[in-house]
Amino acid sequence: MITTREGGHSRPPFDSFNLGGTVGDDPAALAANQRKLAEGIGFGPDRLVWMEQIHGRTATLVDGPTTTPVEATDALVTTVPSLPLAALVADCVPVLLGDPDSGVVSAVHAGRVGARIGVLVNALKTMQEAGARIERIEALLGPAACGECYEVPPEMQADVERHLPGSACKTRSGTSGLDVRAGLWEQLAAAGVSRIGVDPRCTVESPELFSHRRDGPRTGRLAAVIWAEPEEQQ
Repeated sequence: MITTREGGHSRPPFDSFNLGGTVGDDPAALAANQRKLAEGIGFGPDRLVWMEQIHGRTATLVDGPTTTPVEATDALVTTVPSLPLAALVADCVPVLLGDPDSGVVSAVHAGRVGARIGVLVNALKTMQEAGARIERIEALLGPAACGECYEVPPEMQADVERHLPGSACKTRSGTSGLDVRAGLWEQLAAAGVSRIGVDPRCTVESPELFSHRRDGPRTGRLAAVIWAEPEEQQ
């Protein structure tokens, strides 16, 4: 599931359902939002697993709730049922992955830097090491900055395209751009993932979503959350 910025407790500029803990929001409002999210999907607030996202390539296997965000990682993987994993974004691509047969799931934070250096590849590898099979994995690419809104210098575009083929594009004004979500789709397909869904919303263009590129550094974060149901509930 993917949240929006609506229905929370945070005041501007984090209004109102901010779930990011490092953006400067009031801690009480953040805690209330995290509690509302957890309860809304049927869990206690201490059950949700968060990440200390650093735009890296590390994928971490977790086996239970944590009292603090998992350190220095941009992908979480678990085999534990009813353990919701969360990725926070405000223009980067959240990727949710699951193998319904094995129950292995993953939440990935894939921004330009992380996608370029292979965070999604490492998440898939960690899932397979935990018992998932690539041909069974289903993926959802969540809302992110679209290529028409994501202008970058030509040199950066060429560099990312070399590492993430399919990401180079033109912006709405005809300048060099990046569609990281398109590049990740190509990467998933090349890895053998055939069930790929895409949330087509652009965070920059959609006022109900947080966007760092649109609103600047003082804005909130939306969450993409995944968990596996226990076998008797599947």
